[in-house]
Amino acid sequence: MNKKIVLLLCVTVAACVLSSLPARAWAPKKAPIETKWAKDVNPQNPLPEYPRPQLVRKDWLNLNGIWEYQSGAEGDTVPVGKKLTSEICVPYPVESALSGVMEHHDRLWYRRSFTVPSSWKNKQVKINFGAVDYESEVFINGKSLGVHTGGYLEFSYDITPYLKGTGPQELIVRVFDPTEAGGQPRGKQTTTPRGIMYTPTTGIWQTVWLEPVAKTSIDSLHMIPDVDKKLVRMTVVAENATAKSRVTIKIKDGDAVIKTVEGAPNSELSIPIANPKLWSPDSPNLYSVDVALSDGKTEADSISSYFGMRKISIGDVGGIKKMLLNDKFVFQMGPLDQGFWPEGIYTAPTDEALKSDIAMEKKFGFNMVRKHIKVEPARWYYWADKLGILVWQDMPSANSYLGNRPATERPAIDTAAFEKEVNEVITSHWNSPAIIMWVIFNEGQGRHDTTSLVGIAKNLDPSRLTNRDSGGGNARDAMEGAVGDVDDVHAYPPPRGPGPSATQALVCGEYGGIGYIIPGHTWKSTGWGYTTITSANDLEDLYGEFTGMLKQLQDERGLSAAVYTEITDVEIESNGLMTYDRVIKCNPAQIALANRFQYPSPTYKEVIATSEKNSQTWKYSFTVPPAEWMKTDFDDSGWQSGPGGFGTAATPGIGKLGTTWNTPDIWLRRTFNPGALTTTQIGQLVIRDYHDEDVEVYINGVLTYKKDGYIGSYESKPLTPEGRAAIKPNAENILAVHCHQIRGGQYVDVGISQRIPAKTP
Repeated sequence: MNKKIVLLLCVTVAACVLSSLPARAWAPKKAPIETKWAKDVNPQNPLPEYPRPQLVRKDWLNLNGIWEYQSGAEGDTVPVGKKLTSEICVPYPVESALSGVMEHHDRLWYRRSFTVPSSWKNKQVKINFGAVDYESEVFINGKSLGVHTGGYLEFSYDITPYLKGTGPQELIVRVFDPTEAGGQPRGKQTTTPRGIMYTPTTGIWQTVWLEPVAKTSIDSLHMIPDVDKKLVRMTVVAENATAKSRVTIKIKDGDAVIKTVEGAPNSELSIPIANPKLWSPDSPNLYSVDVALSDGKTEADSISSYFGMRKISIGDVGGIKKMLLNDKFVFQMGPLDQGFWPEGIYTAPTDEALKSDIAMEKKFGFNMVRKHIKVEPARWYYWADKLGILVWQDMPSANSYLGNRPATERPAIDTAAFEKEVNEVITSHWNSPAIIMWVIFNEGQGRHDTTSLVGIAKNLDPSRLTNRDSGGGNARDAMEGAVGDVDDVHAYPPPRGPGPSATQALVCGEYGGIGYIIPGHTWKSTGWGYTTITSANDLEDLYGEFTGMLKQLQDERGLSAAVYTEITDVEIESNGLMTYDRVIKCNPAQIALANRFQYPSPTYKEVIATSEKNSQTWKYSFTVPPAEWMKTDFDDSGWQSGPGGFGTAATPGIGKLGTTWNTPDIWLRRTFNPGALTTTQIGQLVIRDYHDEDVEVYINGVLTYKKDGYIGSYESKPLTPEGRAAIKPNAENILAVHCHQIRGGQYVDVGISQRIPAKTP
């Protein structure tokens, strides 16, 4: 055949094929890095598992998969009967690689068709959305079902009146998400990712599904375990119940039915559980529940569920308020878990991936996790319940980290939306035995009406603890006083605890942030941490050192719990025990050892004492000295002499306050003789210091340590190689320090110690 004819035919065929495709057919995008589960996503059937494990129906239809999609604008007409310009893989957010879009738009349209199974004839058909961020309006065959707001929770509609015949039905979803331009709860989402704020999630980000129900049907369950009375209080909430409606509840331990009760729907039933097997992280025992709803003699609806017999409370241990699990004190050790994924943003690529983070937290030896200003899909809580880990559940905050913007650029907090969120997060997840605490605010972000909101949480769910403000600490608001069940402070990098309390348990809600980068596993070429190290062994050692501090805080102050930042890196933040694509950075067994307070701790031999316990004498100046102020031949005879440390009394976590320093800068000098140090011993020297804020440390005029920002307690950091080389054994040396104050409290104190490791690298 003539080559020109062949070429013409090929071009013609290709043109015909292309003309038959939508303008932009779906294809996956490539994230900067991806987890091993990204390749397992089937775009025709993503996340196929039943999405609501505590209210399971046998018949359902998953609507995840490829939908039509296009960006929108305010005032758009509903595109009824119109093909949209692109395709998207639901339920991955539009900003994610797995969606196939990987763009941000604040307004979206989704469209697809579905056919109701013929076996659902004479049933009511409900459509369920796991979560859509933030505002959505759903249309069936051109008719609006209503507008829903709230980016983190399930909502449903009865679509039966809007169905047409037995053929394909048109489903359209309109979305609007203002992200930081609005005052709604949004957690760590921003359209300008940086630092501790990340890529936003817009639109459908959890499973969409249909299920058939009878007119009289089960809407929800409320199950409250009562360990003291050995019973579970259960309410079956039913729609359109009549005087004849009855529920039959079967409770099973494994396959054995241990209790069957009957009663009326919409009223609480107390069900005895003989010799209950208690739920805990060590023994996550779960009881199965089968519920049948009858209207007279005919069964109208049935579901399956589960619960755990678990008690969380505040009690006295040695005269100190502690958090008790099943009436016993268990130190709660957990990571901060932000729930972000490189290829799915808010949405894990697969259910196995969702499970894996919790499984790894258990492998690292954690018994608790703080779910950080995000609410997960229901299956995440199922895995927490089943694998056994305590959960502190944060409420997603409004106006997160906008304090550096002028007030005119910060939207007003949507207080009604936040109160709605508090109510709905609690009532949607209060059956999970893993959840033991509701955290209302984080570090004051979007904080308002705190006493009222804590009261709402406690009134809704008195069976769990409330945390007014993780990182807020009662010291920040003396007028409000001790509100909630815990006093929670944050400290970086080393942990610290709140002051004593007669009514609250003491916790360190965040600490750590050991930054460690594994090349090839970063979101960008660089990352940041609250402190940085260069090897897995250093990560394990510093983590073990921090848990040693926690043990001391438990023994001396009665600390009940601590939260390490964090389980995984997130975008440019490299503070994880795993990378963002879930590569393990160090030996989990060593972290688990530390979490049991069994890590072999290093010992420290003092070379230059700090003023932690006894004040040390320094030469100091509050005025800017000549450029050579840190050198050995500088004449400091005109400087003042006084005891350390230097700062203000109100600064938390300080050692001895020997001299008041309340100006912007201070310069310090001190002589020392380290004695006969070997090369190995010099290599083990560390700066031990407290600095609030920016600090520079010199030995014999050579920069030995530099760190910006403040720390909340003393820490030990390696000397630079140049600083180690500058030390003269068996001779007089000069230690020189400059500290710069920016805001808040201020204090500086510096010494040098020899860190003698307890284990061989």
